[in-house]
Amino acid sequence: MTDKTALTPKTHTAPPARFSHGVRKGNILQVAGQVGFLPAEEGRPPTPAGPTLREQTLQTLANVKAILEEGGAGWDDVVMIRVYLTDVDHFAEMNDLYDAYFEEQALTAPPAARTTVYVGLPAGLLVEIDALAVLG
Repeated sequence: MTDKTALTPKTHTAPPARFSHGVRKGNILQVAGQVGFLPAEEGRPPTPAGPTLREQTLQTLANVKAILEEGGAGWDDVVMIRVYLTDVDHFAEMNDLYDAYFEEQALTAPPAARTTVYVGLPAGLLVEIDALAVLG
């Protein structure tokens, strides 16, 4: 049986409940839903990267990437990304941000993706992203 390893990069605060930012088991790595909080600082509560979808999306992707790297993965290992937006009017902007970001990452093949509207994020947060990676 393969060990299961919880992942919390130094850039992330400890989760507020009994869950992990990411979990690796064998060659499977699941990144939990991430939001656009800036890197953790001692004594400071989690702080959004800014009020705009652009600021939050880019920080959210950086947070997902940090967990992938903590687990020994990269964007090319990701087979599925799920994006949750709080506003249906953000779809077009999100698609533009997503395309530009992954063009910069020089992916060999884009992962499958799903975007949906979800209204349950804390006030001020506009986007949440999770990812599933398969290594090797």
